[in-house]
Amino acid sequence: MNNNYIHRTIENKLDEMYGNFPAILITGSRQSGKSTVLQYIASTKKININEVSLDDLNERTLALEDPETFLRSHGTPLIIDEFQYAPNLLSYIKIKIDEARKNEMFGNGNEVGTLYYLTGSQIFETMENITESLAGRVGIIDLYPLSTREIYNSLEEIFIPDINILKNKQPLKYEYIDNIFDRIFRGSYPELYKNEKINIETFFSSYLRTYIERDVRKIINIQDEVKFLKFISSLAARTGQEFNSTDIAKDVGVDPATITKWTGVLSNTYIIFLLQPHMNTNVGRIIKRPKIYFMDTGLACYLTGYVSSETLKRSAYSGQIFETYIISEIVKSYTNNQRDPKKHLYYYRDNNGKEIDLLVIHENNIYPIEIKKGANPEKDAIKNFNIIKKFEMNSPNGIVLCLSKDIHAIDENNYIIPIEYI
Repeated sequence: MNNNYIHRTIENKLDEMYGNFPAILITGSRQSGKSTVLQYIASTKKININEVSLDDLNERTLALEDPETFLRSHGTPLIIDEFQYAPNLLSYIKIKIDEARKNEMFGNGNEVGTLYYLTGSQIFETMENITESLAGRVGIIDLYPLSTREIYNSLEEIFIPDINILKNKQPLKYEYIDNIFDRIFRGSYPELYKNEKINIETFFSSYLRTYIERDVRKIINIQDEVKFLKFISSLAARTGQEFNSTDIAKDVGVDPATITKWTGVLSNTYIIFLLQPHMNTNVGRIIKRPKIYFMDTGLACYLTGYVSSETLKRSAYSGQIFETYIISEIVKSYTNNQRDPKKHLYYYRDNNGKEIDLLVIHENNIYPIEIKKGANPEKDAIKNFNIIKKFEMNSPNGIVLCLSKDIHAIDENNYIIPIEYI
């Protein structure tokens, strides 16, 4: 690989899976770097891996119409990019894997190793077909665009808000707010860091066009692309807010059921993350709607019409896009380390308007977190943390993530933590 390759946290997991699973699947949004990281692993193993993309209509047609010939025409090990376009391939891949295993056991004794590397950008179709066809034969990894720690080639572990862990964690280099908003505005797709001269507006315009043509149109058969673009822009304007299908439907001009369906598509193609409310039987009248977070802040900024990081920083949108950036970084820390963020990350809000931005559950402990754009948040930032007592769960401490330069104690149980500790 050339010198502008950006190392990914999942490399360790891929290295662990290599040779132990006959098939490896990486799912993630378009342009998140799925094929690139596989090529890197191949280079470190000094093996030649064939590669084919089903974005190629000729290859896709052959895979759909004659899957056996398709597989025979491409030797193993083989990367099949965007394989969800030909889900019928999976049953044939299963046959190939089982034949190789049988030959290893009763034939010449050659180890099966890893034969197929699959990438896909549609989690619903991908996982449904994988579960049916390759159960027990495939290792699965999710991949979002770059995390900040990946950009700076720094060790990335799951974010645990325990103060004792944080005090011993190596933070990223402290950055001024202008640099942070430059990165928020640019987003996290690898291509924007491998080629820093690329025009951001051109990149996202092309990205959206490709996304709609190759992912969205196939899934929901959109007749009116203008309305879908209006929908995704309306959702981007609401990043960091509760999902309300009725309000969005009024903006877009479609019914709420359609909005819910389209939102599911964005979630299943890794564009957004839906942060669920923490449900606790000891607390009544909890808001049950999820909160919407775009997993790439650059895409959200493009969709909402911001043309510079300076304009963004001074806008009314800056607080919610900053929160979106922080939540997306924490989500990535879990997925990059093969932990399901939906089992660990929640938020709280009740009908009285009391809210906690993020709740992290780790080893039966619960940690309340507030996210503030400023460097010196007031003590009232933690005013709702006492709600945690009603949960009847152990809560070692709470934190406020902000632009502070150093860790500070707010009181004996709560701390100000710079975002560089994520």
